[in-house]
Amino acid sequence: MKSLCSMAALMAALCVPLDASAWGIEGHRIIAALAEAQLTPEVRTEVNRLLALEPGATLVSVSIWADESRVPTTAAWHYVNLPRDSGCKYEAQRDCPDGQCVVGAIERQSRVLASSASDEDKLKALKYVVHFVGDVHQPLHAGYADDKGGNTYQVQAFGRGTNLHSLWDSRLIENWPGGPTALLAELKASTSKLAQATPAQWAEESCRFVGAEGFYPGGHKIDLDYAQAVAPTLKARLGAAAQRLATLLNGVMAIR
Repeated sequence: MKSLCSMAALMAALCVPLDASAWGIEGHRIIAALAEAQLTPEVRTEVNRLLALEPGATLVSVSIWADESRVPTTAAWHYVNLPRDSGCKYEAQRDCPDGQCVVGAIERQSRVLASSASDEDKLKALKYVVHFVGDVHQPLHAGYADDKGGNTYQVQAFGRGTNLHSLWDSRLIENWPGGPTALLAELKASTSKLAQATPAQWAEESCRFVGAEGFYPGGHKIDLDYAQAVAPTLKARLGAAAQRLATLLNGVMAIR
């Protein structure tokens, strides 16, 4: 009953007009906060040393920098589109030519963090990695090419028109019962552990969520049943992103 009431509150909140936002705002802040708590002391010290190049910066505050500084040449770094008939199997040459997708961006920026690059370059790479690991775990950032990751799939969320990508990017998080702070608290209480895998496998995993029965709402309408069904997926993707981000940083930023 408590779960039903919470989801009812979530659905009621979806009726409230919202500014367009992104997984990269509240969602990315949640991921960064969770990941920071999982860093080794050594790597946390190194992260803070780089962040000190921008007084006042924190891992949470820089997690949305890649959206704020997005330009045409970096726009494709935030997602990867897979063919609907691909079986969610990522192929770099087909899906990420010249590394111009979120998978390639994570791989490329991770190499910078592990290199002897300047601190300024490493800080920029850190900002990208924090953001892009989050992006690839948003299911529709690794969705189908033919509807642009749900951007052209129009839905009605309790009388308000939007698209499926926007719903997943921001509205479910912004309107979680109790707000993003409550969602963060729920995620902190989770103790599940996942295999680290690779950025390509993370994208394939996201794509499989998109392909699961019911992810695209029947009749293009968002209702209580839909919200109840996807709430565990939303929490799982945020938690997985944080855990994998921390593991990645603990690996590439460890002092050797």
